[in-house]
Amino acid sequence: MKKELTIQELESQHVELLPSRETLFLDSTNWASVVASNTSLALNAGSLLSSANSAAVQTILVAQ
Repeated sequence: MKKELTIQELESQHVELLPSRETLFLDSTNWASVVASNTSLALNAGSLLSSANSAAVQTILVAQ
């Protein structure tokens, strides 16, 4: 169910323009190198009623 806005509610809203893309690009020079790795290994020998389990290890490195 949508609520209709009144004129007073609309007039109370405040809008502000963002700087241009070039300004935002040159102003924020915070870069990060992110490397993520997921590894998991399971071996099923192929015998009758055998099962294989695997546990995953996740590594995430962030350098700034």
